[in-house]
Amino acid sequence: MASRQYRRFRTLLIANRGEIACRVIRTARAMGLRTVAVYSEADRDALHVAMADEAVLLGPARARDSYLNIERVIDAARKTGAQAVHPGYGFLSENADFAQACADAGLVFVGPTAAMMTAMGSKSGSKALMEKAGVPLVPGYHGEAQDEATLAKAADRIGFPVLVKASAGGGGRGMRVVGSSGELAAAVVSAKREAKAAFGDDRMLIEKYVQNPRHIEVQVIGDSHGNLLSLFERECTLQRRHQKVIEEAPSPTLDAEQREAVCAAARKAAAAVNYVGAGTIEFVSDGKDVFFIEMNTRLQVEHPVTELITGIDLVEWQLRVAFGEKLPLKQDQIKLNGHAIEARVYAENPQKNFMPSVGRIRTWRTPAETDGLRIDAGYRAGDTVSPHYDAMLAKVIAWAPTRDAAIDRLHRGLEETDVRGVVTNIPFLAALVTHPKVRANAIDTGFIERELKNLTPDAAAPGDLELCAAVAAILQQEHQAARAEPHSPWHTSGWTPVGRRQRVFSFRHGQGGEHKVTLTYGNGPPTLSTGTHEFAFASLPADGGFDLTLNGAKSRIAAVVEGHEVYLRTRNGRFDLHWVDPFGGDDEEQVGEDKIVAPLPGTVVALLAEEGATLEKGAAILTLEVMKMEQTLRAPFAGVLKVIKCKVGDIVQEGVELAEIEPAAA
Repeated sequence: MASRQYRRFRTLLIANRGEIACRVIRTARAMGLRTVAVYSEADRDALHVAMADEAVLLGPARARDSYLNIERVIDAARKTGAQAVHPGYGFLSENADFAQACADAGLVFVGPTAAMMTAMGSKSGSKALMEKAGVPLVPGYHGEAQDEATLAKAADRIGFPVLVKASAGGGGRGMRVVGSSGELAAAVVSAKREAKAAFGDDRMLIEKYVQNPRHIEVQVIGDSHGNLLSLFERECTLQRRHQKVIEEAPSPTLDAEQREAVCAAARKAAAAVNYVGAGTIEFVSDGKDVFFIEMNTRLQVEHPVTELITGIDLVEWQLRVAFGEKLPLKQDQIKLNGHAIEARVYAENPQKNFMPSVGRIRTWRTPAETDGLRIDAGYRAGDTVSPHYDAMLAKVIAWAPTRDAAIDRLHRGLEETDVRGVVTNIPFLAALVTHPKVRANAIDTGFIERELKNLTPDAAAPGDLELCAAVAAILQQEHQAARAEPHSPWHTSGWTPVGRRQRVFSFRHGQGGEHKVTLTYGNGPPTLSTGTHEFAFASLPADGGFDLTLNGAKSRIAAVVEGHEVYLRTRNGRFDLHWVDPFGGDDEEQVGEDKIVAPLPGTVVALLAEEGATLEKGAAILTLEVMKMEQTLRAPFAGVLKVIKCKVGDIVQEGVELAEIEPAAA
């Protein structure tokens, strides 16, 4: 078995995709390194492929046939002359076999050794190590025995509620909160199934569930010369389904004394395995004490907030450690400056229980990266979001001297980001970061679930501003199209219709009803009438939209017109309007409400009800695995399950009918 190598290299293969692959490529190229991307058939035209100097096809879309296939990744490195591999996060980043395979192939692995990964990558094994090192732990069971009786006995001893989670897992996958002994068996079965699919390992551990918990983590990094540093802490308390949504640094919860104590505990934890590379020690806090959860032996998604408060490029430091260099700074030279906060932008629909959204991105607009704003993206206009991988599109990160100012900047960055073609969680994120309790730091890890209704309100009805803006957007598009036509009368200087003319626009909105706007034009200034008000109006093109002036009051409008669909962003929020075709042809085929259909492509992993069963509204019918996460499809109303049209293991496409319900008799 080859030993770990640290040496300078010129060519780096990035064994990942999406945002993190792009992030690593940027720093590697700035350091003068040649970069190699790998990709699946689904990612042939992806941004990370375009950014790299070279790219190698790994295989089909399924991760196990491409990004998780160790042999193919190693072969790609050989073919391109790569001397080192950066694993990013997710996929093979915490796979000890992969780290060892790189070493055996003579490749520098940018990360810890396989032995360090094995020691800290197993949640149960790492807890035993931490207990020996004197790092505080949450009471729990981390044993090898995995039979139902052993797990049930352990849960009873610990006391409910407990947290069941995958020993090899992360990112909220294979994790369940269990409130009573009667819920345990089903939770373990579901968590094991999800863990096996995501990590190939279904071993579970059980811990006491800390009530009203906060998630605190510390960034550490070590070199091969025995130097080990902590780079302050991050707070990642705002989570949904155990998956981080908002991360910030430093923690607004800790004072200076607590900060030093948790950082010292993190250094002690990493020193227990003589850690080399970047890693994160995660803790849970009950408001007074902190308890070790796990160590992530890789770069974290949320590493940019640490970079912004320290001025340190963590990817650069990872690469320098892999070169065999000493860390550039000592512990007392690392200074905390200001506050940073990050939001994860996902292709998902908060209005539909955060169901992942797939499709082609038609519009991608982000604000300039100035005034403390940073955007780490893995997509652009024209890219396709597939159902095969995690749905994260980008991260919006903001820095400012104070927490309040950083939140304001993050909110602005989110508000000025427009993505069309897939549904995103951007409006949800904007509402979350400006929630009064988030501002006041009066939160815990259950905050989002409790406040979900307030954070995902029904779309507001358009007002006069939005209706007039929709007309202006359509006119602007028509004018641009006319200018492209050489025989258009718009090309004739001074051309105008004789007399006053009218044109009526009709719009539908998700809130129901039809809104009419009348444009009057010709001799004299044009006007718009919404039925209750009449406005003199003018519009001038601006970046990403136009400036609309109504009765002398100017508003900046962001707009996208796609056929008869009009998207607007105004001072009142975001609006989707349907421009009713004046010539008809607007009818759309509706799927009957009694049909349970696949919301996205996925695999049927469990049938939870039998044909003929009487169901209450909301009763679970079946479970789909979509984008590596399980989604339970439920009865939309009370009734009888008439027929199930799928079986466990079926791979189904979006829109396929899976079951049919007969409504209960009135």
